[in-house]
Amino acid sequence: MTPAKFIATWKDNSLTEKGGAQPHFEDLCRLLGVDPPRQYSEYCYEQDLKKMHGGNGFADVWKRGCFAWENKGPDKDLGPALMQLKNYAGALDNPPVLVVCNRERIEIHPCFTGYPSTPRVILLEDIGQPENLQALRWLFSPEDIHKLRPLKSNAAITAEAAGEFAKVAKAMRGRGLDSQQVAHFLIQCIFCMYAEDEGLLHEGISDDPQIFTAILKSARDDTERATKRIANLFTAMQNGGAYGNDDIAWFNGGLFKVIDVPPLEADDLAALREAAEKLDWRAIDPTIFGTLFERGLDPDARAPLGAHYTDVETIAKLIRPLIVEPLATEWEAVKPLLQKAQGKGPRSAPWKAAMPAFQSYLERLKNFRVLDPACGSGNFLYLAMHALKDLEHAAQVDAELLGFGRQIGIETGPANIFGLEINEYAAELARVTVWIGDIQWSQRNGQPIARNPILRTLDGIQHRDALMNADGSEAAWPAADVIVGNPPFLGDKKMRGELGGEYTERLRKLYAGKVPGGADLVCYWFHKAREQILADQAQRAGLVSTNSIRGGANRKVLDAIAEDLAIFNAWGDEDWINDGAAVRVSLVAFAAAVPEGGAWLDGQQVGRINPDLTASEAGSNAHIDLSQAKPLPGNAKTAFNGIQKTGAFDIPGELAREWLLLPANPNGRPNADVLNPYLNGMDMTRRARDMWLINTGWEMDEMAASLYEQPFDYLVREVKPVRATNSLAALRDNWWRLWRPRPEMQEQIRVLPRYIVTPEVSKHRVFGWLALPVLPDKNLIAVARADDTTFGILHSRFHEFWSLRLGTALEDRPRYTPSSTFETFPFPAGMTPTDTKGQPVAEGDLLLPPVTTAHLPAAVKIASAAQRLVTLRDNWLNPAEWVERVPEVVEGYPERIIAKPEHAAELKKRTLTNLYNARPAWLDNAHKALDKAVAEAYGWTDYTPEMSDEEILRRLLALNLERSA
Repeated sequence: MTPAKFIATWKDNSLTEKGGAQPHFEDLCRLLGVDPPRQYSEYCYEQDLKKMHGGNGFADVWKRGCFAWENKGPDKDLGPALMQLKNYAGALDNPPVLVVCNRERIEIHPCFTGYPSTPRVILLEDIGQPENLQALRWLFSPEDIHKLRPLKSNAAITAEAAGEFAKVAKAMRGRGLDSQQVAHFLIQCIFCMYAEDEGLLHEGISDDPQIFTAILKSARDDTERATKRIANLFTAMQNGGAYGNDDIAWFNGGLFKVIDVPPLEADDLAALREAAEKLDWRAIDPTIFGTLFERGLDPDARAPLGAHYTDVETIAKLIRPLIVEPLATEWEAVKPLLQKAQGKGPRSAPWKAAMPAFQSYLERLKNFRVLDPACGSGNFLYLAMHALKDLEHAAQVDAELLGFGRQIGIETGPANIFGLEINEYAAELARVTVWIGDIQWSQRNGQPIARNPILRTLDGIQHRDALMNADGSEAAWPAADVIVGNPPFLGDKKMRGELGGEYTERLRKLYAGKVPGGADLVCYWFHKAREQILADQAQRAGLVSTNSIRGGANRKVLDAIAEDLAIFNAWGDEDWINDGAAVRVSLVAFAAAVPEGGAWLDGQQVGRINPDLTASEAGSNAHIDLSQAKPLPGNAKTAFNGIQKTGAFDIPGELAREWLLLPANPNGRPNADVLNPYLNGMDMTRRARDMWLINTGWEMDEMAASLYEQPFDYLVREVKPVRATNSLAALRDNWWRLWRPRPEMQEQIRVLPRYIVTPEVSKHRVFGWLALPVLPDKNLIAVARADDTTFGILHSRFHEFWSLRLGTALEDRPRYTPSSTFETFPFPAGMTPTDTKGQPVAEGDLLLPPVTTAHLPAAVKIASAAQRLVTLRDNWLNPAEWVERVPEVVEGYPERIIAKPEHAAELKKRTLTNLYNARPAWLDNAHKALDKAVAEAYGWTDYTPEMSDEEILRRLLALNLERSA
């Protein structure tokens, strides 16, 4: 069939809607050269759909994975047809494209997840155009259907919109306007643009539905006229009413309760006008809307606007076990009652049993409450509401298929959610996120939009502190079925700087005895969620934390949860985006008891989830519950965090050498007294930066320090002004001293020829040697031992596995802690830190522990293998042909390693991180030899490199428990 014949056949055709539907479609197939519907259950007309679903057909034509198609008679409005397809899209396997047709026009509506549903309209007289024929052919091909997907995703459109508004907000704030007034006004503008593009702004028929855009167009550069008209429109939206010749819908909801248009300039109007005209605001993505706009509107937002955001699937790892799975299980218990009553009539006993159960389930959903006590800009709340609406919609469609009629509408929505948020910008954006998400869900699923008012009250999202009231008392949380969210990631050391010293002290005092004083801020939310469940104010909770919650002081809140409740679902180490930075997090769900579906860890069913987010009692692959491990007294006071500066005490090597060469100071002493080379974690894993430290010790007073003229003058200029503003008196009053010089560490390493260091945070657990006067920064852990045997034990795979499981993490890098990883580790008998204390004993080139029992063949083997590893590694890091070793300008300091110019670029790549990333065969063999020697010291004669991590950890835990008992 040619296009001309098709047009002639169907122009002004007199067939009825029903009589013409299939002939029209058959002719279209002939025109396109595609097969007509024939295959049952994959590509069929309505009669086959009836067979598939047991009730009325939901589309005139359906092809799996391609489209659902609904025909209407000539001149008929296609809106209701599209709503019908949307309403039953789930029952039709969610086709990627929905098509409605009244013979005079074909509307193709893409429904690709994450992309706008921008329709393509093909009029009958234009059907022969090549691009229209091509688009129609794509409909029928599973391989080509994606070509109908819009070019820009919802996320891209949302990011673009956020960028436009960020520019406006920055310009307005730059003129000295109040940030909150600016943000509130722009949020109102954002919603207006969305509402007009969604066709909600006006009531009934309007000559120009783009009312807000029309204001901006007509006003042009007249800011006074624009201000007045915008304020009038907002007032009409507040209560519903007339604006000019248009009847404005009643929005309410609190968004337009305060109308305070800030002073506008022509550039503001131009930017708003461009945003209104250029962007399709219907495509705003609620899952990232609030986050991106908060970054643009909030002057204190730390993350860049273009930063990534956490994907929906990651958040769903909490939404599913907390909300979807339990409620879906409840529906599966009700559904058989409806199936039993199918076709029996309202007066039958099965019907009378089924209908109350169905209504009770709908009532259960309607009254289900979700609380996010750190809701931010609302993406968790939106996704929780979305899940509830999906559940209700699915149940209604199931019931309709079984003959129980269609319900009036979806009852779940904004009333189901509660939120607490301390940031005013975020709280307001959270409400808008939920409102837009509610409207979008209804539009996508063919459900009526709420009216009178359109925006339901969202008083449940409160702008307040979730932890502490203004009077210092503990904040109360509203009761809810489920608590879910992403509390702020703020480490113990950063709390004072971010929250203020006074607030931090009050908070810690308020929760003393409940949350450890050294715990991260997120732990307070875990504690309160636990208390809510114990008080029967919640059934389940699921929160996100940095994965450091698995160890150290943080884990005490999980210990308490595991003792009183049950962790039933967790993901121990997941990617996350926080303030634009990639971090590693743990997702933890807990309740009074493990549900019928059992406990799940990292997507695998397990017997029990331990407080360190490992599993136990789940068969041969079970993890070991290392949360039972206890600190061993024999390991105490051996491993230390390095010094902490808290100020610009570090200077480049060139300046340090200038000071070293100066004449003696007025006290007759050289500057060498107060100068130390120092290394941090990156100096060890990469290449050393040649940095030095001004170190006045922990006892030197200000007068004595001033006698070291050049270093003291430097501290007066660079450190004192900053320290003077610090809230801690100790930092202000002792401004010339390092904040934490670690005297206990310095006293122990002072008597040793060298000491062991390892980075606190590192991708690979590596160890190295340092010697005074070189000092370790706080990002290095110092172990006050000088013997090769201790070094070898620490660098074995046994200690590495132990430290990975007992330690915490920063982003995606494991963190080593003196308390949880070193002090709990069971060394081989006779080689514990207590046994090895004191000066090492030289035996050839080796340094061995100072006690006789350690001079066993096993100790010598470990020392030899460790020294061999270090020698090979050092030779690779600093090849003799590529470097020069230069004595320092004065005696007493280690020589410097300087790259020869022709090898400088190559030498930069020689780092421990790069070496262990590549792990060449020689390095792997050296480690295997070391592991074998350490295994012999433990008496593990059955050890092979293939021994599982879990078996190694099981044996080490047994040793720990034996010794700690």
